[in-house]
Amino acid sequence: MGEASELVNDILNRALASAAIFSQLNQKQTDKIVNAVYEAGLNNRIKLAKMAAEETGIGKWEDKVIKNVVATQYVYESIRNQKTAGIISEDFESGISEIAQPIGPILAIIPCTNPTSTVMFKVLIALKTRNPIIISAHHRALECCREAVKICYEAALEADAPEDCIIFFDRGSREDTRNLMSDKRLALILATGGESVVKAAYSSGTPALGVGSGNVPVYIEKTADIPFAAEQILISKTFDNGTICASEQSLVVERKVSELFKNELISRGAYFLSDDEITAVENIAFNKEKLTMTAEVVGQSAVRVAEMAGLKVPPGTRLLVGPLKNVGYEYPLSCEILAPIIAFYTVDGFEDAVKLCIDLNFHGGIGHTVSIYSNDEEKIKQFAMTMNAGRILVNTPSSQGAVGGIYNKLTPSLTLGCGTGGKNITMDNVSARHLLNIQRLARRKINERMEHFNSSLYFNENIDAKEIERLFNINH
Repeated sequence: MGEASELVNDILNRALASAAIFSQLNQKQTDKIVNAVYEAGLNNRIKLAKMAAEETGIGKWEDKVIKNVVATQYVYESIRNQKTAGIISEDFESGISEIAQPIGPILAIIPCTNPTSTVMFKVLIALKTRNPIIISAHHRALECCREAVKICYEAALEADAPEDCIIFFDRGSREDTRNLMSDKRLALILATGGESVVKAAYSSGTPALGVGSGNVPVYIEKTADIPFAAEQILISKTFDNGTICASEQSLVVERKVSELFKNELISRGAYFLSDDEITAVENIAFNKEKLTMTAEVVGQSAVRVAEMAGLKVPPGTRLLVGPLKNVGYEYPLSCEILAPIIAFYTVDGFEDAVKLCIDLNFHGGIGHTVSIYSNDEEKIKQFAMTMNAGRILVNTPSSQGAVGGIYNKLTPSLTLGCGTGGKNITMDNVSARHLLNIQRLARRKINERMEHFNSSLYFNENIDAKEIERLFNINH
């Protein structure tokens, strides 16, 4: 890496100066700032949603309003009472106290699919933990993200936040970005976006919290409420035209209920593609050289995608469904595509369904999210224990269910970890608690083990572990 440019030096020096002041704030002062930013973001939810949809050409502004609500109200409610400054816990029995410290300047990578919501989410969790944050937005979402930063920053300053607690990185060169990511003055990268940007974050040498791809399989088990399942999946997969990485990508349906389920989907605006139509959609939705979805279809409506593929579909079509026989790059619709396009598989029973869901899970979605519609609790548990996924959703819209706070008590988040399988350090829904350094104050405690620690018993080869356990009463 080359030397940091004047732009990078300026940004990081400002962020460090802000961090020095921020670290001196107490919990009450911190919470005042967070409350002000939450209110400002929520009050501008519609304006920012419209700006994001217009600038990016992705999704629906009405659904982006909901994303902005989750990113502000739901996130705020989940972190509001969290202790993030000073002593946050004391255990007098163990003699251990925990002290929360900020980690320092954070670089936040913002995707074009969820721009303003991701800005506000990351700003809130950074400010809650007294960390200055640098916002680096996707080039297709610069202006809406700039406005979101402006709104949040002005509200923060009004609440006596330190200057430069939020900085907008007005993109310099690619080298500037690389140098910013690898600079030792940066504490952490919060990387939400495509595989390349997440890989760059992890390769930078700076600690990073990233995400993985989704490719979410949905198992429709024979005991499911079929009309309910069809309705919930349509609600989810068409939300913001399928731009959430936790949106459903494949339907795995037991043969016993497949025709009923298919009819329920059709009655709600789904269009089942013929083999030739599947090929036409594949050609415009998937880049077979790069083995990834094309940018052109991301967040477009089902009707628009059909037009791009040269197809005629009924007016009001909400979802394009492609019946497939297998999984892999030779079946592009079995891959993650962030649009109202979904694969459809028919299986004979539970074992076949589980095997297929595992194949889909490992075909670009390890560690992320899976979904099941069933009323058989034993089958639900068996399914969950076989899946490599951070979020296993039951009878729930996957898009809204995975981000948390709406249909369940998962931590509301717009950064969904995928664990080591997805090459992430956590499987959690990332939130404020991940942005803290926790010190542990350990007081000396008198106990029986101190008396035995230097005991000659440990040097007697004739005494085995069970005898030592009995003498020292280890289990008590």
